[in-house]
Amino acid sequence: MRKPLLTALLLLGAVPAFAAEEPSGCDKFKWPIDRERAALTAPDRARLASGSEQAALPATGITLALAAPADAKLPTPPERAPKDGTFAGFTSFKTAPKAGLYTVSLSAGAWVDMVQGGHFLRPKAFSGATDCDGIRKTMKYELSASPFVLQISGTRENSISIAILPTE
Repeated sequence: MRKPLLTALLLLGAVPAFAAEEPSGCDKFKWPIDRERAALTAPDRARLASGSEQAALPATGITLALAAPADAKLPTPPERAPKDGTFAGFTSFKTAPKAGLYTVSLSAGAWVDMVQGGHFLRPKAFSGATDCDGIRKTMKYELSASPFVLQISGTRENSISIAILPTE
């Protein structure tokens, strides 16, 4: 009786590890990503230093330089502590063009903190996939027409491409 019970418990313990695997391939995102992927890979992406302030959202993607978390001087401690050996950075925006739903997409895996009015914004939706050239994850945030800060942490590279686009 104990052996079948133990086997069943071991099998149930293995299910979450399998279920946690992210899908692979560009067709595995929950919504179309062509526009976001094009912005993330556009040759005219603005190159920003961490800590820079932008007057408005750029029309295309940006490449944000990152630093070690201790040197990044994030204005708000990230909700998830970055692991050793990773990079972090931020940029602030004086305003969103208008209030609404915006898609924030990243070229690589990272933790994103959107801070507006001194509060962390929660994504309304999230999608990610591995093995898709140019894009790794995308999230949708409801922004008001007021200043906000985008913080990135926990990424393995010292720069990351980001696109913040109004959701169509």
